[in-house]
Amino acid sequence: MGAKNKVIAGEYKGKSLAAALGTVIISTSFTKSLVLDNTTVDEVEVVTDEHRKSAASGVARGLVGGTLLGPLGMLAGGLSAKSKGTYTLVIRFKDGKESLVEVDDKIYKALLQKCF
Repeated sequence: MGAKNKVIAGEYKGKSLAAALGTVIISTSFTKSLVLDNTTVDEVEVVTDEHRKSAASGVARGLVGGTLLGPLGMLAGGLSAKSKGTYTLVIRFKDGKESLVEVDDKIYKALLQKCF
């Protein structure tokens, strides 16, 4: 099974992501969407196995707060490895909100281009 192309935690949880004509959006409601680009997104970070191990070991040592990726990183630490072509990303918005998303290769590449 491929990527969910959904927000799996944080702000906009459960909302879908889509890419059309190179633009990535989160459908926030039936009639509204949020365009993800360098005007709305501050940072995109790929959650790798190393991040997962760091977040998990941080929990094991009883460290709370200041972990590698913060609260969303803690959640990502508990996620199982994803299939090839699927990316788990932490998106930090310019307004301070964060989302943990799972996307496919197409959305990942479009997101990187728009947020660079």
